[in-house]
Amino acid sequence: MSDTASQLKKGVLEILVLYLLSRSDLYGYQLIIELDIRSHGYFKVKEGTLYPVLYRLEDSRHIESYWERDDGKRGVRRKYYRITASGGRRLAEMKQELALFFGSIKQVLEVDDGERD
Repeated sequence: MSDTASQLKKGVLEILVLYLLSRSDLYGYQLIIELDIRSHGYFKVKEGTLYPVLYRLEDSRHIESYWERDDGKRGVRRKYYRITASGGRRLAEMKQELALFFGSIKQVLEVDDGERD
């Protein structure tokens, strides 16, 4: 993977996490799996990449965490994350910013499309 692709992925990870948490509460490993599945393998995120994002979002009060025991045989406690009202507003802002950003990039790239190599 190129450095450009790596940086772009890191830049959009926050919005993707907020979006997934807007759909349902998830624990860290579930987020990793959902990102991988929904992106058809493009977002293979490691714990060392995901958890700093979760901590930043929690520190900024865009998400909150809680512990819950798994209903399975082992009854493992897991730390779940859920989006807050502030996180919902931030997600909406980020979606608008991202649409404008991508639209602007497209305009720049298509201005000379076909005129130069």
